[in-house]
Order: sequence, then C-alpha cells, then structure tokens
Amino acid sequence: MSRKCPFTGKRTITGNKIKRRGKAKKHGGVGKKVTGITKRKFKPNIQKVRAVVDGKVQRIRVSAKAIKMGLIEKPQKRDYKPEEEEQK
Repeated sequence: MSRKCPFTGKRTITGNKIKRRGKAKKHGGVGKKVTGITKRKFKPNIQKVRAVVDGKVQRIRVSAKAIKMGLIEKPQKRDYKPEEEEQK
C-alpha cells in the first residue's frame, strides 16, 4: 500500500533538516552558521476511514486534509435496535 491520498495527491516527499548555530545578526551576533544538513522525509497525515465509494461502503486511506475539505462521503449512521427493546 502506498502512502498516497487518491483525492489530494499528497504523498511522501523528501527535504533537508538544517542544523544551525550562532546568534542572529538582528540580535547582535555575527550571524547563524550551517553546521549540518541531513535528509529527511515529510509524510502526509493518512487516515483509514469508512467512505461511500461507487455506492458501497469501503475502508479507504485518505489524507486528513481530504476529510476536512469534505472530499469523501461518509456512510450514514446505523439505526439498529435489538428486537427485545423494540417489543417493550
């Protein structure tokens, strides 16, 4: 399973983590210096949710942004009551 949202297209991307030391010039220092650069990954916030897909309820993996934007249609809540309670 890939870590990708089918609605927003969000997926894992790479970037850098930059270590700096020193005091900024605006605070009276001589400036910040880069002491190290390391590769890192930015992962999307993928959630497993129940959604209506082609008229059927399925579990799909979508990003939190897709859920917030309302791009997925959630199924209706079940209105289930046991038979014993219905008769009383």
